[in-house]
Amino acid sequence: MYHSSLKNSAIPRNHEIPEAIKISEEPSFIQRFTERLPAIKLSTTQISIMSKKDSLKAKLSQLQCHFTWAPQKENIDLDDMKQRLEDLIQTTVKYQARSYNQLAFVNCLQGNYEEAVQNLQEAERVLRENHEDEFEKRSIITYGNYAWVYYHMGQLTEAQSYLDKLEKICKIFHNASHYTAMIPEVYGEKGWALLISTRKYYDEAKECFEKALEEDPDDTEWNAGYAIVLFRLEVFSGAPKNADSSQSMKQLRRVLELDPNDSVAMVLLALKLQEFKQKEEAFTLVEQALQKSPDLPYVIRYAAKFLRREGSVERSLELLKKALEITPNSAFLYHQVGLCYKIKLMSLIKNPRSRNSHNPAFQQKAELINQCKYHFEKAFELRPLTFVIARLDFATICSLNEEYHEAEEIYSKLLEIEGIHPDNKQAIHSQFGLFELHHKRSESNAITHFWEGLKIKNGSRAWHICCINLRKIATKQIDRNPENSKAFGLLGFMHQLDGEKCEAIECFEKALQIDCDNEEYLSALCELRLSI
Repeated sequence: MYHSSLKNSAIPRNHEIPEAIKISEEPSFIQRFTERLPAIKLSTTQISIMSKKDSLKAKLSQLQCHFTWAPQKENIDLDDMKQRLEDLIQTTVKYQARSYNQLAFVNCLQGNYEEAVQNLQEAERVLRENHEDEFEKRSIITYGNYAWVYYHMGQLTEAQSYLDKLEKICKIFHNASHYTAMIPEVYGEKGWALLISTRKYYDEAKECFEKALEEDPDDTEWNAGYAIVLFRLEVFSGAPKNADSSQSMKQLRRVLELDPNDSVAMVLLALKLQEFKQKEEAFTLVEQALQKSPDLPYVIRYAAKFLRREGSVERSLELLKKALEITPNSAFLYHQVGLCYKIKLMSLIKNPRSRNSHNPAFQQKAELINQCKYHFEKAFELRPLTFVIARLDFATICSLNEEYHEAEEIYSKLLEIEGIHPDNKQAIHSQFGLFELHHKRSESNAITHFWEGLKIKNGSRAWHICCINLRKIATKQIDRNPENSKAFGLLGFMHQLDGEKCEAIECFEKALQIDCDNEEYLSALCELRLSI
């Protein structure tokens, strides 16, 4: 009896059990144990509670809910996510239960337990109102979250009661475990939870939606989630070569087949059509989306992005400012406003009169620079852990304003951020390389940054910038000095990365003719010859 209780108790590491103390079956063991370790002072009741808590946590870890899925406190910007979820609840009628569930998770991580319980009560209410006929399977995630929140509150009886509810529900489903069932509703909810967190989980979110759709291919919610994650993945990995090869375009059309009134799918499809110069259909979709959802910020912001790209900057600004009135803490919207002002600034900089301090254009330029800085800074302040691109845009404005020291400091500080996503790191190296090349006139430093960016091989726009500029630098250096072994070596490594083995061998051979003892080139050449 006592042996079992002690084994399962969570004794602090700084109070390890001395070897001399042996496990006893005598009823007085607990008393003698606590006498030998007075600093712990655990009563029989306390040990029993700790044992119960450990046992309960083992059961909770088997659940499928926000507390057992990948994103945790260290991986997400909790304040930003909380703001985005509150905005979604305020502006979107559809799928509110999903947002309430995730908001409960965020509140619990922040220690706001009572708010978390209230969020789950709202989620349960919405599910009962909108999905009465399938409430059981829809409530698996909510009940799992309830159990975890009550566990963190120390209300173990309440936590166990939700495990009991889950056990009853799971008996309905074939191949379910005691406390969870891997059904489309669970996969779909997990997909949305990963999608709203950070970019690093997009691939896993995609897999979740695919599993949900295997069993329920016509569900509008899972199809919409799948379309959005494909859209975002294509943004980060580089645009497909043509419309036929775009998975997200096909999926967005599938969403509109199932729900012709999905205004979000309309604006996202319009952006994809814009990439492939299919303007007529794109404009039609944007206008339809704005007519159907004139006050939905998620629609407005993408419509504004589309219009900005088409050169309708003033119309884009008008829409973005309207959306900011509805959701005044949206980092995305601030960034988009900044991009509009940046376009106006770039146009003005080309005007020679903007360089004359006595000309009105000079003052206008200064005002636009301030507008850009304000909005990019605001976007980054709202999402300091993930919105690296907004900070990079701020650095660009500093460079345009000849504030080179400030720009360089921004790049250096961004590279010091721990756990930064590889795509963000690549974007920093890409832009830092351009800064070193064009403003600092340092080809060697530029090469260092472009090479670091090139190592993250993902086919993104930043990767292509690194690749193109490295080739240009190496070619120029060889033109200036045909005996430049480093330039030939650089070209060799680039060809090797691209799988161009014959070209790589030729470059390394030329590099070794000049620098015959270079072990790096010799090793690369041997590896290439063996592979052929």
